Amino acid sequence: MPAARVDKVRLGRTDLTVSTVCFGTSALGDMPDTYGFGVDEERAKETIRAIFASPVNFLDTSRIYGFGRSEERIGAVIRERGGLPEGFVISTKLDRDPETNRFDGAQARRSLEQSLKALGLDRIDLLHLHDPEHAVSLEETTGPHGAIAELFRIKEEGFAKAVGLAAGPVEIMMPILRDWDFDTLITHNRFTLTNRNAEEMIRFANAKGIAVLNAAPYAGGVLAKGSSAYPRYVYQEASGEVLDPIRQVETICARHGIPPGAAALQFSLRDERITATICGVSRPERVAQTLEWAQWPIPETVWDELKAVPFSSEDPEATREYKPG
Repeated sequence: MPAARVDKVRLGRTDLTVSTVCFGTSALGDMPDTYGFGVDEERAKETIRAIFASPVNFLDTSRIYGFGRSEERIGAVIRERGGLPEGFVISTKLDRDPETNRFDGAQARRSLEQSLKALGLDRIDLLHLHDPEHAVSLEETTGPHGAIAELFRIKEEGFAKAVGLAAGPVEIMMPILRDWDFDTLITHNRFTLTNRNAEEMIRFANAKGIAVLNAAPYAGGVLAKGSSAYPRYVYQEASGEVLDPIRQVETICARHGIPPGAAALQFSLRDERITATICGVSRPERVAQTLEWAQWPIPETVWDELKAVPFSSEDPEATREYKPG
């Protein structure tokens, strides 16, 4: 394979330049209830060091990942190296109170302050409003004294260069995207080889000039790890019926000597409507593997076969039992 190379693009209407691959760090916060495995502090730090040493200049985290552990571990490595690499873009998220699920303006401000302290930064490049669907009141979050209004005040004050929305259900995201002038959005698990739930939202965002960040191209990990080794789909144990499209992808890829993870990643990367693809990593060697998969040669004839695999347009997390850890 050629030496790792990652294209960089302008992030929508902002003046930020980001790599088309972004590393997601939720698993690095040690979230066994979500992923079915844990990640200790040293392994997480080694992975973060590998990210900073790679050609990628874009990392995504959140205040709630591991109840703060993801940001704290990233911040420890930033301090250890004496600051961020030049031009590196950090994306994090404002989160609800994990105990009460309140998500008003005051909680949004507390979330920002906690993030800045954990990361050791004076401001955030890209700040998202995160998971309003889990707030105790969506009306409180979206109202005049809610977290979204506070997010835009934070941008006006210069504590964030750009702001976005990161959530799950499309039916919750769409009205918010219509009402507010976000720079970016993050959708996860809803635009993959086996699911197109976010298709309408991606079209809308492109028409409005909102940069689309597509997260979880591996459907929670199964397309990267394999359905036999990791029989889970979007963070839940999966039945044979649910895994059948994944196995069809694996069969096609095996016939052509292509890692399914490469096909899953490039499905997102090759779509011109997607600004960047957020790939979760949980160990340092996954950083190099991701960059290798991004460049893996996949003939158009293989894409034709993959296009024939059945995909769902339903919400893949509709039956998920959500746990924040």
